[in-house]
Amino acid sequence: MKKDFLSLIDIDKHELESIVADAMRLKQLKSAGTTHEYLKGKSLGMIFEKASTRTRVSFEVGMTDLGGHALFLNPQDLQLGRGEEIRDTARVLARYVDAMMIRAYKHATIEEFAHYSSVPVINGLSNTLHPCQVLADIMTLSERFHDLSDLRLAWIGDGNNVCNTWILSSALTGMEVVVASPPRYRPKDTFVNQAQAAGGRIRIVTDPGEAVRDADVLYTDIWVSMGDEQEHAERMQAFKGYTIDSHLLARASPDALVMHCLPAHRGEEITDDVIEGPQSIVWDQAENRLHAQKALLVHLIAGGMPSEE
Repeated sequence: MKKDFLSLIDIDKHELESIVADAMRLKQLKSAGTTHEYLKGKSLGMIFEKASTRTRVSFEVGMTDLGGHALFLNPQDLQLGRGEEIRDTARVLARYVDAMMIRAYKHATIEEFAHYSSVPVINGLSNTLHPCQVLADIMTLSERFHDLSDLRLAWIGDGNNVCNTWILSSALTGMEVVVASPPRYRPKDTFVNQAQAAGGRIRIVTDPGEAVRDADVLYTDIWVSMGDEQEHAERMQAFKGYTIDSHLLARASPDALVMHCLPAHRGEEITDDVIEGPQSIVWDQAENRLHAQKALLVHLIAGGMPSEE
C-alpha cells in the first residue's frame, strides 16, 4: 500500500530512525561523489501554491541525484487554476508520476489530494504542519548528539506550522519541547494534546527566559508567515521581547545550539550576531533538507535504501 507523509507522525519511531540513517548515508555518498541512483526512471510531481527556495531546490536536486526527475507545477499553469477539482487532478497525476509533493496554503488541500492519489503524497508545507523541515532538523541534531531523548528544545515565537511539527516530534524522539509564545499566538491545543497522548513531553509558557533555561537547542522562525501579512503590525508588537539575541542565548545551556528554518528576518526574531555565531547550525539544517528528503523519497517510492554490503 502507498504511504503518505502529511505529518511527521505518519511514520513511527523505527521509520524515523531508518530515514535519518539513510539520510546520513546519502549525505556521505554525495560528498564522496558516489553515484546513488536509487530512483532511476522515477518521477516526482511538485505543486507549489506558495513561494519556495529550500523546498523546491532540495526536492529537484534530490530527484536528480537519485536518478529521477522532478516536475515543477504552478497551479496557475494547471487546470487547477481554472477550477478543476483537486480529486480529479490527483487521480490523473498519480497515473503519470511515482510520488507527489505539495506546498499548499491549506492542509485540507493536501489531505484531499492524498485521499484521491494512488501514489505517495508529501506535505512540502501547509498552514498547520511542515514535516519535511523538522525531519531535516532531527537529522541535523542526530549528527551532533547520539541520543535525542535527553535534549530540551526551546521554541521562541509564533506557534506556527513548524512549531506544531516540533511538538508532534516529541512523541517520536523523546525530546522535551518548551514553547514560549504570546498567549494569542500559542500553538493549537490539538497538536499539544495529540503529542502528549502519544507520550510527548511538551510545556507551553509565555516567558522566553523560562523556556530557554537549561535548553540544549533554541529554535525560532519568522513572526509573519505567508498568509499572515495583514497582521504584520499587530504581530510585530506582540512578539517584542521574543528575539533570540546574545542575552537570551546566554540564559540557555552553555553549549546550546541555535536553529532557524529560514528565511530569517534578522533583527526581528533573531539577531545577526546569533545566526552568524559559533552556536548557530542554521546552514547545516538547511543543507540537510536535501539529504533528509532524498531518504524520504527513497523510503516512500522504493521502500528504503538497499542494505550495505
